[in-house]
Amino acid sequence: MHFITLIKLRGRPTKERIQELDKMIENPPKGVKVRFVFWTLGRYDLVIYTEGPDEATALSTVLPFFDFASTETLVAITKEDARKLFV
Repeated sequence: MHFITLIKLRGRPTKERIQELDKMIENPPKGVKVRFVFWTLGRYDLVIYTEGPDEATALSTVLPFFDFASTETLVAITKEDARKLFV
């Protein structure tokens, strides 16, 4: 499954907080692959694209962020899989 997580940090990102974020992103839960990480301008500070086996695993991926950020995780499907549903 594909997951897109939107992250809004609480407070200003410090050097220590960024190092902590990097550590969490580089060591995801078992079964999760982090494909892309983007720092963004606007409403959210980071966008992380991951792949994992199920929603419970996706939740375990974002739990460490709850201490210092708010998150929103979207379940995504590929364009090809979506077309199969509509055609």
